[in-house]
Amino acid sequence: MTEGLGARAPKYHRVADALRREIRDGELAPGQRLPAETTLVERFRMSLPTIRQALGVLRAEGLIESRHGIGTFVKEQRRLQRRSRGRYGSARDHQKLLTHHLRHDIVFAGRGPVPGHIAEVMGIEPGTEVVIRRRHLFDKDTNQPEEIGASYLPVEVAGGTFLEQPKVVPTALFLCVEDLTGRRYTRAHDQWIARMPTAEESGILELPTGASVMHVVHVARDEDGDVLEVSESIWPADRVIVIDDYLIEQEAEQPTAASEV
Repeated sequence: MTEGLGARAPKYHRVADALRREIRDGELAPGQRLPAETTLVERFRMSLPTIRQALGVLRAEGLIESRHGIGTFVKEQRRLQRRSRGRYGSARDHQKLLTHHLRHDIVFAGRGPVPGHIAEVMGIEPGTEVVIRRRHLFDKDTNQPEEIGASYLPVEVAGGTFLEQPKVVPTALFLCVEDLTGRRYTRAHDQWIARMPTAEESGILELPTGASVMHVVHVARDEDGDVLEVSESIWPADRVIVIDDYLIEQEAEQPTAASEV
């Protein structure tokens, strides 16, 4: 039981490590019910609180799930693949909203004060009025919540348009913005943050205690460097794989004057 962790590691970590390896090695298969807590107490010769603490770690990691009145089971490890760099090209090719197996619910659309963390990347004062579109995404098959998202657009870009209506747009949002403004998305910047969820996020995403989220803030600019849209997405960390596919630069960038000093 101590192959993965040293003997000085907390007892519950050693139990969690042993069960984690059994899950990843296939000894405990997806959908399989874990032994009862009393059986684990006997197996590991640990107290019931220690066993429950270990199971809490695995639950937070998304490896197991508890079903009320039935037991604890190994979760199916299906993760959504997120490819930020390919989102624009795919949408331009298909000229439609790429929903895949997700259902979009627009929970708010209209004007409101921009949050401080979004104002910072937009280069405007916190509280400035912008057009906000908030959405929740659900798996179409299971109805499981998969994402909390929002888009923030300058009033001069989206004000007085159908983007202020709480309806799913017919094409990708950026295509709508390009059609409305005649300006083209040309450069984007993503900021990734791994953190614990707020109480509201945990409730919406139905997260177990201790589970973390991935929070990405995406800033899109036009040819002149002006912000057309800032979007943010919050995903359960155990349900997402981030894939970044890019060309490798063949020449080093020339140092700037400042870096030579």
